[in-house]
Amino acid sequence: MTEANTLLQQAESQCHTRGVRFTPIRRRVLELIAENGGGLKAYDLLDQLSTEHAAARPPTVYRALEFLIEQGLVHRIESQNAYVACACPEHTHGFQLLICRQCGYVEELHLDEISDQLAALAKRQGFNVERQTIELQGLCQACRPTSNA
Repeated sequence: MTEANTLLQQAESQCHTRGVRFTPIRRRVLELIAENGGGLKAYDLLDQLSTEHAAARPPTVYRALEFLIEQGLVHRIESQNAYVACACPEHTHGFQLLICRQCGYVEELHLDEISDQLAALAKRQGFNVERQTIELQGLCQACRPTSNA
């Protein structure tokens, strides 16, 4: 079973447990994102969907993405305005993304202590955190020159 299939099964189970609809379009959007491995932009999704569903329009894709984000199945890469499948949808805490600037590979980290420390610091400053995005950009191991390894 591929990683994308595993994510789709987890998503289906999670949506069933929560009592929310995992429609064929939502499923297909998640599948396309999961198969990509790196960040995928909404209009790239639309291009792929429109070959399968002639009625696919931007609102269709954006509604599906909004749902997938709300359910914790997809993360938005803020710096690229792109989307990546959540590698650990059952994880409910913050996350960090390592993004390769050369090949586009994205890896998800779960360093809860960092998220908790930032939230605590913000709270001490009287700031209410609604969303936390931590993106680290650089070169992955495969793209990094061996002399810098």
